[in-house]
Amino acid sequence: MKLLLDTHTFLWHADGSPQMSATATALLVDPANELFLSTATLWEIAIKSGLRKLTLSSSYVPFITAAITSYGLTVLPITFEDCAEYEILPFPSANHRDPFDRLIITQAKRNHLNIVGTDAQFDAYGVTRIW
Repeated sequence: MKLLLDTHTFLWHADGSPQMSATATALLVDPANELFLSTATLWEIAIKSGLRKLTLSSSYVPFITAAITSYGLTVLPITFEDCAEYEILPFPSANHRDPFDRLIITQAKRNHLNIVGTDAQFDAYGVTRIW
């Protein structure tokens, strides 16, 4: 199965957080699954860490590098096609305007990926979300 990790899922999995569901954990450690991470997630973490709104267990570069390597994640670049699709992505929920979530949704749709995450607002976009 091809899985795209939401930002919280990536952070919780990298830190071994008890907030991870048993289902999500099992999927992420199953070597039969392909794991993907959006560049949008890396950008969101860099912004929040830089603003001191997020504390990582080590500094940004070693934290991200270790997690990507340890979990065999493929980082999805943000392409022009992603941006074009993002621009026309509907707003099924008027209060869901998080640009990082919306880019993750766009990449999941374009690349036929299942999203691993807790945010039920993803469900309104016609993507498969697993938690």
